[in-house]
Amino acid sequence: MIKKMPIAILTLCVSLSGCAKDRSLAPPADSEQMTITVKVPHELETETLEVMYRSAVCKNITHGASGERIELEGYHGIDVQLQRLGASDLYQAKLPIDGGGACQWHLSNVMFGVVYGNPTRFGENVTYGAGGGVVVMFDRNRPSRSSGLPIKVDGDLTIKKDYYLWVDEEFLGPYKKTVNLTSDGDIYLMYQALQARQVYFEPILHPDFVVYSAGPKIKKEGNHTVITYPDGSVEPDGRWGPNFRKLQAIRQAAESKQ
Repeated sequence: MIKKMPIAILTLCVSLSGCAKDRSLAPPADSEQMTITVKVPHELETETLEVMYRSAVCKNITHGASGERIELEGYHGIDVQLQRLGASDLYQAKLPIDGGGACQWHLSNVMFGVVYGNPTRFGENVTYGAGGGVVVMFDRNRPSRSSGLPIKVDGDLTIKKDYYLWVDEEFLGPYKKTVNLTSDGDIYLMYQALQARQVYFEPILHPDFVVYSAGPKIKKEGNHTVITYPDGSVEPDGRWGPNFRKLQAIRQAAESKQ
C-alpha cells in the first residue's frame, strides 16, 4: 500500500512533517523598520551592508566533538546597498526587523562601513586594506566577524569616530602596499543595541595626517616594523598599527597653531 501511495500525497506528508520549510524571507508589510544611516566624507566610500536574519524555527544542525547533535538558530544573510539621499553625503537603508516567512526570521545583526576610495593616490599598485567597519548586534547571537566584547548601548545608536589614513608596506613574502583606515578600535567596531531602531555612523576623516609603516626587508632578530607619524617622529619597536592617541595629539597640536 505504501509503495502505491500517489506522489502528491507523499509530497504533502513531507510538507506537513516540517522537513521542507520554505526558508525565504517574507517580511510583513507592517514590520517595524531598522534605519541604517552613514554620513560619508569626501575620499571615502560606503561598503555593502551585510544583513543577518536568524530563526528559532528553522534550525541549523551540527555535531560536537563527541558526535552529539547540536541545534543552533538558523541564519539567512542578504546584501543591501545603501542609497544616497538626494545630493547629500548621507547614505541609508531601511531593513524590516521582522523577516517573516515560514521560519519567522528576525533581524540579528548588520555589518557595514566605509573604505578609502582612491588608494592609487599613494602609488599605482596600492590597494585598500582594512578598517572603517562597524558591526551592530540586535540580539545576543555572535556575528561571524566579531572579536572581544561588544559595546552595549540603550536605545538608538550614534557612532562618531576620527579616522586617519595608514599606508603600510610589507616586504617579506609577496610585496604589498595597502591603505587602511585606523581609529581607536578594531578593524570592526562592535556594538550591541537591543532596543535600537536607528543606527547612525559618521566617520570623520583627517586626510592630511597620514601615518606610514614599513615592515622589515630581511627576517632577522631585531628587525621590526617602523612606523612614521605625520610630524616625522618614528617608532621602530614593531608594534602592530599606529598609536591612535599619538595621532590625535599630533593633529590637535597642528590645528591649535593655525
